[in-house]
Amino acid sequence: MIEVNVTVSYHGKDYVTNVLAARDADEEEILRSAEEQVEKQWGISEPSPSI
Repeated sequence: MIEVNVTVSYHGKDYVTNVLAARDADEEEILRSAEEQVEKQWGISEPSPSI
């Protein structure tokens, strides 16, 4: 396993995240993992409907 620092643009802002990946992982796979992490952490959740 290797640790890779990746900068991801998300909703007009840049975020830096760390990705743990297999040594043989390709760049696209690492970038996809980084984007998923940023979206999970910084994603805008839909507000709950008011009753």
